[in-house]
Amino acid sequence: MNRLFLSLFLTVCLVTTSCSGQKQKEGQTEVLIETTAGEIRVRLYNDTPGHRDNFLSKIRDGKYDGTLFHRVVRNFMIQAGDPDTRPGEVKDTTKAVERIPAEIAFPKHFSQRGVLAAARDEDYKNPERASDKYQFYIVTGKTISDDDLNGYEAARQEKYADKIYERKVEKNKKKINELRSERKRDELGYYLQDLMNEARREAADNPPLTYPTKVRRAYKTHGGAPWLDDDYTIFGEVVEGMKTVNTIQKTPTNANEVPLREIRIIRMTIIE
Repeated sequence: MNRLFLSLFLTVCLVTTSCSGQKQKEGQTEVLIETTAGEIRVRLYNDTPGHRDNFLSKIRDGKYDGTLFHRVVRNFMIQAGDPDTRPGEVKDTTKAVERIPAEIAFPKHFSQRGVLAAARDEDYKNPERASDKYQFYIVTGKTISDDDLNGYEAARQEKYADKIYERKVEKNKKKINELRSERKRDELGYYLQDLMNEARREAADNPPLTYPTKVRRAYKTHGGAPWLDDDYTIFGEVVEGMKTVNTIQKTPTNANEVPLREIRIIRMTIIE
């Protein structure tokens, strides 16, 4: 009887918990990342299916095996996954990258400590914020104050206002050109200022980014990198192995944020 009970108990534990003792959420896939610095276990989100399936496909094909952590920034993040980067080499940002569509879900997913997210190239080349098909990063970050979060909100709102202003200028280009051709400089200045004021009011009425109480509490308590929010796709989180992540982020780097000693992904294993 005792032997039967123990067998049933162990079976239930294997189904409902991970090796770390954390409950494994039903239907969510986990991945074990074995590195030369230790192991990291991540859980992938189902509401970012494009990124989840792309990540799993690369793992099944062995694309990440042997790749480097090619960029490390203290109190920010560790980045890996590029199959073309060589030891000591700075990533070539001019090279065309393979992309997948963004699946940004802020504030449900935000850049708190321990999240797994997709890297991408700059806005001017990639206004759709599409993700690199290979490169990913794990956030380490730092604790953030309410004042800092308020500042990030204000900066994002100002940037949004600038975009609205640019659209208004384009829409009213005919009148603006007429004022310029007639050399009505004062009138043109007042007109452009009115457009800017309108843009700022519209941005204030519909701010592009605000931090809910729950998100603010997480940043103040656990930390993260809120300046990335609403710009990058977050598709998973570390459930075990933040000690390894911290070890990697503390490795010395050169001026280009490239680690001075090689840290590699040995292999990734999908935990079914």
